[in-house]
Amino acid sequence: MTPPRKLHIKSYGCQMNVYDAQRMVDTLAPEGFVETASAEDADLVILNTCHIREKASEKVYSELGRLRVMKEEAAASGRQVSIAVAGCVAQAEGEEIIRRAPVVDVVVGPQSYHHLPQLLARAKRDGRALETEFPVEDKFGFLAAPKPDAIRARGISAFVTVQEGCDKFCTFCVVPYTRGAEVSRPVEKIVDDVKRLADNGVREITLIGQNVNAYHGEGPDGRSWPLGKLLDRLAEIEGVLRLRYSTSHPLDVEDSLISAHRDNPALMPFVHLPVQSGSDRILAAMNRRHTAAEYLDVVERFRRARQDIAFSSDFIVGFPGETAQDFAATLALVGQIGYAAAYSFKYSPRPGTPAADLRETVSQADMDERLERLQQLIDSQQSAFNLAAIGTTVDVLFERPARKDGQIVGRTAYLQPAHVMASPDIVGKVLPVHVESLERYSLLGHLAAPAAPPAESRMTTGA
Repeated sequence: MTPPRKLHIKSYGCQMNVYDAQRMVDTLAPEGFVETASAEDADLVILNTCHIREKASEKVYSELGRLRVMKEEAAASGRQVSIAVAGCVAQAEGEEIIRRAPVVDVVVGPQSYHHLPQLLARAKRDGRALETEFPVEDKFGFLAAPKPDAIRARGISAFVTVQEGCDKFCTFCVVPYTRGAEVSRPVEKIVDDVKRLADNGVREITLIGQNVNAYHGEGPDGRSWPLGKLLDRLAEIEGVLRLRYSTSHPLDVEDSLISAHRDNPALMPFVHLPVQSGSDRILAAMNRRHTAAEYLDVVERFRRARQDIAFSSDFIVGFPGETAQDFAATLALVGQIGYAAAYSFKYSPRPGTPAADLRETVSQADMDERLERLQQLIDSQQSAFNLAAIGTTVDVLFERPARKDGQIVGRTAYLQPAHVMASPDIVGKVLPVHVESLERYSLLGHLAAPAAPPAESRMTTGA
């Protein structure tokens, strides 16, 4: 028998890339590849790249320099190693990657990784293979389904892509150029994916997309379904205890999604709703197409539907032209909302985006000072949110043994890690936990006597 070839994937950035990496593993499994945690052991190394964060391209080229040395050492010992660059940096800089890094065998964009077996064969024959066009066919119709063993090995939570691309064209963002226009998968295809996951032990599904609440996939009735209706359908699948979704745009929060948060007990009361700035002037420059007041109104709509709902968000400080008054408006908005968590970054230009041509730059010193102030405020809100859990009983979906012997870790409805001393047989169950203390961002407590239906029931999944 031919021994299996080893595959190592290093993913950068978003949840979509985590999902894409798993699907690459599934796609290459029929070709005889098995996953390895070490690049040094691999016959194929894939860098699954992200173009959102600062200096994303430079980090990729730096890693390729390290892999070049590794590839040369392997060749000297008689072992052939192939290197592929996938994802959004590949989409944006395909030819440049080939030019700057001859060590790379395959460059493939995020819409074409279902062609990896053919691209590897082409690279073996021709020396290089590049595919960064947006293909006509839907890649999801060509991807191999994950094997049951692979699903079980990945744990009780899973991502499922339901939507890709974005039509919003925020001036700072490369996603419309690297992921393309908004496309939604048909409802029944998503249902099939979720059933397969649930049948193999997955209990929590997170629906993902660049703009997930713009979902408009074809339903079994031939009509376009919004995200809220899709979530209600998925909650009917046996074994699905919890549902989440990410990432949302405030403009696309429609009534069925609000209703789902009110009526669907499997849908967790935690919404990631990026705003980026609290200044209307900066929001307009970003082409966000909403004001701070309109964002606050969306938050209030959610809160009227479910009082225990909590929010996380994204912020950019130092966008070109941002004044001290603009930044003060951001701090004021954060103070009004009270976030359970948030991500904040200094602005950095992305080549090819409209904002990259703006000249009213903010100094690095000002960006550093503003970022520190914003993060201190967000950290104080997150700490207050976590401290409020002490002395309460919360539902926890247990995921795996923790590092401490005898301890099992899971997550609350708000993605807070929670640790208890218990038997491993609680993994995959939702159980009530009485919270006794807080250790950094983790809740510590003990299993409480269940006061409701069995833990496996969806009715126990609310916060």
